Amino acid sequence: MQLIITNDYEELSERAAKIIIDTVKANPYAVLGLATGTTPLGLYKRLVADHEKNKTSYKHIRAVNLDEYKGLPSDHSQSYAYFMRKNLFGQIDIDLENTYIENGTAKDEMAECDRYDKLLGAMRRDIQLLGLGSNGHIAFNEPYTSFDSKTHVVDLAESTVRDNARLFNNADEVPKQAYTMGLSSIMQSKRILILASGANKAEAVRGAIMGEVTEAVPASILQRHGDCILIADKEAARLL
Repeated sequence: MQLIITNDYEELSERAAKIIIDTVKANPYAVLGLATGTTPLGLYKRLVADHEKNKTSYKHIRAVNLDEYKGLPSDHSQSYAYFMRKNLFGQIDIDLENTYIENGTAKDEMAECDRYDKLLGAMRRDIQLLGLGSNGHIAFNEPYTSFDSKTHVVDLAESTVRDNARLFNNADEVPKQAYTMGLSSIMQSKRILILASGANKAEAVRGAIMGEVTEAVPASILQRHGDCILIADKEAARLL
């Protein structure tokens, strides 16, 4: 695993954006695996700015997202489908028909998981973007998720619900379940880019890089990937 330590969040976002932009320029038909949450926001702002200034095109790019809250429709202001349209897709020239995410309101969750797994099998990601949870989760794969997992519905850990509560009016509104791409599917990506910012991520960063490869720390599986880059700011890397 390659480690890049930056001075702050802004530099982290700049470094990450360059990696994504270089991927798109090298292959205008690339498949991007994308993530939501607060950490990638700086990256997405830079992708939009680059698109406007330098005309980097996403016309033929396909994008596959990691996860979606179970029970939220795609037009809900806190759904991840809405997040992606607001913060990235609506500001670049990507064809929305080429953007994919789990259906949070699917009536048959097993059928929805199967559908997404087939999609992932046909669309190997050229690069997969990940955030890092404070408990070491990636996507919504909480501690003790099987390394062999595929798309599934997960009960969100209390710490994850608490972390996400800042985005809702109160913690009671945060969905307690989500669809998520599984760990085995994430590992199928050709390249992985994981971002970590802030002191609250320091334990998770140390576990991901230096700890035992164990399902207790889902991100530790990335040590087994042949092309993984972790970008952490100084606060997140303070225990290394």
